[in-house]
Amino acid sequence: MRGPNRTAAVCILTLWFGCLHVIALKSKLFTRHGGLPSSTEPPISYETFYFDQKIDHFGFLEDGTFKQRYLVASKLWQQPGGPILFYTGNEGDITWFCNNTGFMWEVAGELGAMLVFAEHRYYGESLPFGQDSYSDSKHLNFLTSEQALADFAVLIQYLKKTLSGAQHSPVIAVGGSYGGMLSAWFRMKYPNVVVGALAASAPIWQFPGMVPCGDFYKIVTQDFAKSGPNCDSNIRESWRAIGNVSSTASGLQWLSEEFSLCAPLKNKNDVFSFKAWLQETWVNLAMVDYPYEANFLQPLPRWPIQVVCKHLAFDSAVSDHQLLQGLSQAAKVYYNFTGSSACLNISQTATSSLGELGWFYQACTEMVMPMCTDGVQDMFEPEDWNFQAFSDECNAMFGVRPRADWAGIVYGGKDIASHSNIIFSNGGLDPWSAGGVTHNITDSLVSIMIPDGAHHLDLRYSNDFDPPSVRQARELEVKYFREWIRQAKRKPHPRL
Repeated sequence: MRGPNRTAAVCILTLWFGCLHVIALKSKLFTRHGGLPSSTEPPISYETFYFDQKIDHFGFLEDGTFKQRYLVASKLWQQPGGPILFYTGNEGDITWFCNNTGFMWEVAGELGAMLVFAEHRYYGESLPFGQDSYSDSKHLNFLTSEQALADFAVLIQYLKKTLSGAQHSPVIAVGGSYGGMLSAWFRMKYPNVVVGALAASAPIWQFPGMVPCGDFYKIVTQDFAKSGPNCDSNIRESWRAIGNVSSTASGLQWLSEEFSLCAPLKNKNDVFSFKAWLQETWVNLAMVDYPYEANFLQPLPRWPIQVVCKHLAFDSAVSDHQLLQGLSQAAKVYYNFTGSSACLNISQTATSSLGELGWFYQACTEMVMPMCTDGVQDMFEPEDWNFQAFSDECNAMFGVRPRADWAGIVYGGKDIASHSNIIFSNGGLDPWSAGGVTHNITDSLVSIMIPDGAHHLDLRYSNDFDPPSVRQARELEVKYFREWIRQAKRKPHPRL
């Protein structure tokens, strides 16, 4: 049975990787498949530790603990009192984010900083109830951003008490995407623990009533529109062409063979999944439209959307079959750039290092992010945001109902001017910038825009092909870091 809304109600958002589409939340989840960092990147070295963390920081009946994993790199740390850059872990294995956050590794020596990468509860190895953590909603009830932030605060206090030379070390939070949201919220909620935060590609306003639900997909479309002639318009036209060709058994077979699908399309539900897979593919390409070859979600060429659009430069007279042949070649830029894939699996779009079920639960409770399309200002089939349908799917899967306004209540929505020392960096190519802070709010709540940047480009390793805007962004970020460190050192130190 088709879910109520492909773009919104059943688009559960995994921030690092766009939208994960499913026919229904309780149906088979998409798996993720993709690459880790290129072997040409500088080698990194860290130690792995585990901290006994409370399962529930805000109640007193559940007194159990779990082992929170964290990674420490201290070779370049200038002690005593050298700064600590603290990565606020995302919705997945912390080692994967550690490997993909080259900016921290590159500035550690410059700042004399210790690096700490803290894993988010319920992801990677940090499971409060072991492998049973996802077994029932009572366990999942402790999976919230508020609990995760408290984990980070308690861990930092522990490190400052137990690490020689760290007692007066200023701590700066760093994060990208959901981790960037946590980084900003960490500074807001625990200004006594972190002196500042870098929130890269952090859509802290992608919540009900804060930004239009269609802006995300408008930016995806703009990326394709400026990357090649007729590129966006031909993708917009492709949905109709898929509908026409898939209306017969022979057409389904032709589509399956043309796209080299591992499993042939057999019915309307398969076609729905096929369209959702393509939609997520175009979103992922917008997120990782980097100026150099990268192996982040999949092995990709530099400026991959430009390469994709070379296959979609048809005029309006193109036939359905010709258009879909071009679309097939465009999709294979993403899925088979290396030529090593024997077939394409429409249940795979990115890396397996993320915790999908955990994020599904968070999206079904506190992280309600409306999405919609109109097929006019974007290149996708029209889909309204249907909160009730979304809520019904969440209830069917987890037995919970989302609180649409909770993130705004807890974290202040757009009323955050009373906070300080947060950098919000956003890429002009990144669709998540639609829900990000893209203007200065005060002198210390600042926006850094990277016009030629995709998703958190500034947190990646530097590259010879980096545009000047991202080089300037990183320099400015380090400048703010230095100022926050100076501010912290001028303040009297309380006893721990």
